[in-house]
Amino acid sequence: MKKSIFSAAVLAVFLPVAAFADDLSEDRVRELVLETIRENPEIVMEAVAILERRNADAQAQAQAQVLEEQRDLLEQDPNAPVLGNPDGDVTIVEFFDYNCPYCRRVKPEIEALLAADPNVRLVYREWPILGEGSVFAARAALAAREQDLYEEFHWALMGMNGRAEEASVMRVAEEVGLDLAQLRRDMAAPEIEEHIETSMRLSEALGFNGTPSFIVGEALIPGLVEQEHLQALVAQVRDGSE
Repeated sequence: MKKSIFSAAVLAVFLPVAAFADDLSEDRVRELVLETIRENPEIVMEAVAILERRNADAQAQAQAQVLEEQRDLLEQDPNAPVLGNPDGDVTIVEFFDYNCPYCRRVKPEIEALLAADPNVRLVYREWPILGEGSVFAARAALAAREQDLYEEFHWALMGMNGRAEEASVMRVAEEVGLDLAQLRRDMAAPEIEEHIETSMRLSEALGFNGTPSFIVGEALIPGLVEQEHLQALVAQVRDGSE
């Protein structure tokens, strides 16, 4: 990977110059490039920095385009659970996995935000990427909507000890009062598979590479985030809509 970045960086700097050297052989151009690098080694790092900035800018533009095109699906998907105020004026989207330790650590930050701000909508995208236990937990949580216990089940799974696996998930389901037989039947519903597939597709398009990942307005926030940071982003969205 480093070698490919290095090569691309060198080409980015020297290829435009070499293009004007039609009267020079390829070997001579290579010699000139190597001579320049030996005399000015710092230009390699400068070239890498330029390439990284270009890549970052391209990624940001691609993400902005996805946000624009998929905003309605991200924020208003009827097949995605909504916590907080369903009619809130600012929407936060969280992609998460029940076996993600950082998702569990962000739980109190999210709870505190919802308690402090009654006008926040929280859209959950179940994104089970950490094994079969995660997939089972996501399916079970989504199925709990049929018994109107998604929120209770979600917080209980986020607060459980140990990994979310079939046995532990069903134990927690029983503790929150879910009908286990109905839960297993509802887990096979097509809308559950659709939700997970949509999460996978959206996360890839947005360039997310881990959980948790958040969307607040135009901001994409990967990783653990504190309540104060989320509140500041929510305030920015409100200020921009006034």
